[in-house]
Amino acid sequence: MEIVKSTRKETRVSILNFLPGTLENLSITKQENMENKENPVETLMKEKFLCPNKFAEEIEKLVLAYNFNYIDAILTFCEENKIEMESVSKLISKPLKEKLKCDAQQLNFMKKTSRAKLPL
Repeated sequence: MEIVKSTRKETRVSILNFLPGTLENLSITKQENMENKENPVETLMKEKFLCPNKFAEEIEKLVLAYNFNYIDAILTFCEENKIEMESVSKLISKPLKEKLKCDAQQLNFMKKTSRAKLPL
């Protein structure tokens, strides 16, 4: 019995001596892993989720590359990226709205106003 008790005490003492260093190492390793994991997640978030500025850039690229009007460019972008048309309204910035309005008026989808386009 005495040998078992002394072994238990020695085990407890050795575990207690071992724990502080291990915990420090684990916390440092965990912090490093957390820092390394945040960067790829942030980049993926930026790549996958659209903001109005990035959406407008993508639409402008389509308009310039394929000579689309803005309405067709938005429809094409939504089809290619499997985005619902209803959710796009949140991504349209004011300059893009003005360009859409101008296209709609040229295609006779809207009544023409005097403020829509400058006569050039």
